Amino acid sequence: MKKIVFFDIDGTLLDHEKNLPDSTKEAIDKLKKNGTFVAIATGRAPFMYENLRSELDIDSFVSFNGQYVVFENEPIYRNPLKTAEIEKLYRHAQSNGHPLVFMNEKTMKSSVTHHPFIEESMGSLKFPHPEEDHEFYTGRELYQSLLFCEEKDEEKYISSAAYPHFGFIRWHPYSVDVLPAGGSKAEGIKQMIKRLGFDLKDVYAFGDGLNDIEMLNAVGTGIAMGNAEEVVKKAADRVTSGVDQEGIWKGLKELQLI
Repeated sequence: MKKIVFFDIDGTLLDHEKNLPDSTKEAIDKLKKNGTFVAIATGRAPFMYENLRSELDIDSFVSFNGQYVVFENEPIYRNPLKTAEIEKLYRHAQSNGHPLVFMNEKTMKSSVTHHPFIEESMGSLKFPHPEEDHEFYTGRELYQSLLFCEEKDEEKYISSAAYPHFGFIRWHPYSVDVLPAGGSKAEGIKQMIKRLGFDLKDVYAFGDGLNDIEMLNAVGTGIAMGNAEEVVKKAADRVTSGVDQEGIWKGLKELQLI
């Protein structure tokens, strides 16, 4: 019976220095040689992990936390943000001094020339501050935006009935993902396994972040990394070692997938 394993990137495939552990690369290679489908499920945009996909020879992925799904290099599902709603959020955030970053599958642009919150949070992913283009949201499909504010200020947006079409997920002390409401890695995975015809019991996922909770609950077997927060571990069926303690290798071995 064919199986598929989805992997989050940051804190799961990549360690805290954004490096790919040798044991992880070896495990993915062995997994594929055993005939198991391998896919990535991430909050990142596709352009942000091209090198990783190339290194691991993976061409199926769930990106933008489920809003843009590709199977063997072919897009099979798109769920863009509503342009009018993005404009409303942009004006609101601008009035509060909170910048945005707009993202499609190819690139990202900032609503401001420079902001320390953008620099620090994007820097944590080893990316530079994006170029400014405050009108980038017009005339094209965007699958995710990033709102830059501290947790104490996020209630202005998250608790407001003004954004029923959006979901907000914090991923950094200074940044929140802005997604279509109801969008998640879990929904993106459902789209892919529907396309492939897999049974849920043959679907596995590894993750460590808050945006992985729905995914870990939705698949047949969800595995939390040892470095995951406790709430993520509680959502998982199993917990493996940390990303820097051969967590992927050990987890796949325990599942008898390698």
